[in-house]
Amino acid sequence: MRIIVGVTGASGVEMSYYLMKALREAGNTELFLIVSEGARLTWELESSIPLEDLYALADHVEENRNLASVISSGSFVTDGMIVMPCSMKTLAGIVSGYADNLISRAADVCMKEGRRLVLVPRETPLSRLHLRNLKEAADLGCAIVPPMLTFYNQPQTMENQIYHVVGKVLLQFGISCNRFRPWNGRDGHV
Repeated sequence: MRIIVGVTGASGVEMSYYLMKALREAGNTELFLIVSEGARLTWELESSIPLEDLYALADHVEENRNLASVISSGSFVTDGMIVMPCSMKTLAGIVSGYADNLISRAADVCMKEGRRLVLVPRETPLSRLHLRNLKEAADLGCAIVPPMLTFYNQPQTMENQIYHVVGKVLLQFGISCNRFRPWNGRDGHV
């Protein structure tokens, strides 16, 4: 597989590190990483993991301002893209087709070529404008996978919660994550 990962400046940038680790562990995936300037700033504020550790998980690190990158063309075939986290600014750019940077252009390419585009929006509360843009993205064929807390899998750590979201994202591509604990059902009535 060939997957593009875009990281924007919304809170939760460290989730992208766990996503990239899971993709690397799944194997057989060529990874293209784009980190926005906002994501770099947010990373400094939120994460104790060196940003270089995220870059090291990628096969290719692309500059967000490089609209001449190979992934900005539909003739370069990928299996799709994940934007994690997806800021509301990036969401607005994607749904309006305003491709002024490589993250939004690569997303635009995925949509026009009929490839998977998974958005992990990170904002709360959501305004009517945010909700309208999320609905528009879904109507355009994007998968919307917000990083919702999950309790049925008995999470003990923040990492457990993050890997649950990562597992849900990877399921959109048919990829298994060994740290994801899906619902296995229950006998009887609740």
